Amino acid sequence: METFLFDRIVFGPVKSRRLGISLGINVLPVNCKVCNFDCIYCECGLTFSEMGNVILPTREEIAHALEVKLNEMKENGEALDVITFAGNGEPTIHPAFPDIISDTIQIRNKYFPVTPVSVLSNATMLSDPEVVIALKKVNQNILKLDSGIASTLKILNRPSPDFNLQNLVKQLKEFNGKLIIQTMFIRGTIGDQNVDNTTMEELQYWEAIINEVRPQQVMIYTIQRNTPYEGLQKVTLNELRVIASRLEKNGIKVQVSA
Repeated sequence: METFLFDRIVFGPVKSRRLGISLGINVLPVNCKVCNFDCIYCECGLTFSEMGNVILPTREEIAHALEVKLNEMKENGEALDVITFAGNGEPTIHPAFPDIISDTIQIRNKYFPVTPVSVLSNATMLSDPEVVIALKKVNQNILKLDSGIASTLKILNRPSPDFNLQNLVKQLKEFNGKLIIQTMFIRGTIGDQNVDNTTMEELQYWEAIINEVRPQQVMIYTIQRNTPYEGLQKVTLNELRVIASRLEKNGIKVQVSA
């Protein structure tokens, strides 16, 4: 199925089903996806690019593009709910990510001082203290956890071989609840493999981690756009609401998008 790439550093604003009117920042190349995950559902397609084979936008280029856009929006009286780091892969793998966050906050304060800054991340760089410090500076660090079972994560996210779920849980707990967990619920087939992270067993393991991490919020959603593979199916809104209710009984705030 046909997927797409973001063709500029600053894109939008777009209407996000989870975040509202969002101005996106893509710190990765505009002509390829660069990521340390290769999620089977990614709207940007499959991961073919290694960090060493691509040219990343510089810190200065990103700051300039953001300032130009925010100045234009301010002069035009446009509304803005959030500034979101997303784009063509994993934003935290940019070597200058901590400095880019500092620049973004400074520029945001100049034009839209009350607008939150969000980062959509797969949480793989939490072993880097500078990345963690940067994530703690933003209003919403939204970190991925698609399953509480390692074998399911390998099918869904296809991480690098050194990815370790236990280490990830430990790193998430170190945020002391000042984080948002995002989970994609999906089912279907990839070749001869079945995948479904909505089963009772899956939910029990996932909920156990959520209850251990105690995030300020959990965002659950399902596929909306084209995916790299056929055979993947949306989870219904009613099913997502049932999943949400299980967490809400334990006092955890949940946002549902379908």
